[in-house]
Amino acid sequence: MKGILGRKVGMTQIFDSEGKVIPVTLVEAGPCIVTALRTPEKDGYSAVVLGYGDVKPHKVNRPMRASFKKAGVEPKRWLREFRINEPVDVQVGSEVTVGSFQEGEVVDVTGVSKGKGFAGVMKRYGFGGGPASHGSSKFHRQPGSSGANSSPSHVFKGKRMPGRMGGKRVTVKNISVAAVDEENNLLILKGAVPGSRNGLLLIHKKS
Repeated sequence: MKGILGRKVGMTQIFDSEGKVIPVTLVEAGPCIVTALRTPEKDGYSAVVLGYGDVKPHKVNRPMRASFKKAGVEPKRWLREFRINEPVDVQVGSEVTVGSFQEGEVVDVTGVSKGKGFAGVMKRYGFGGGPASHGSSKFHRQPGSSGANSSPSHVFKGKRMPGRMGGKRVTVKNISVAAVDEENNLLILKGAVPGSRNGLLLIHKKS
């Protein structure tokens, strides 16, 4: 299986064989249930739909409740598709666990970054800001010129400006698996991953 769904538990640190400190992120990954299979004949592409997280049946709407009943699985809080290029040996109702990952494997992790609210250009993009002294007034954290007046007489699309920061889908690539704890369904990843605690993460194996 190419991936798994998980929940970010938090960050800690471990020590390698040489005694060096390694910052790691703990991810409670799976167990996930295969709730559906997408096929080229029916859907136009190949994918596996994984369900993760328990949810009370009355909190699921009728169409979703019917699809879960048809698949013969319990309702799940999150459903996500994982595209596949070649056939995989999974069936609807089968379970995907962290046992499919190995220590030292490289993965891509997708999540929703922490929302920071409305932010200026210094916080949002790392601008240097204006002078701090020498007659500068009300210009300390401003972005400066956003474009010429007479030509082109408008602000180009994509210009870095103040605005809402964070809260977007982010993928961090080439993260190493530091350890796998099958007993507690934990995937220990080197470094940081997007999102806040308890946020949903999609962990993709490198193809």
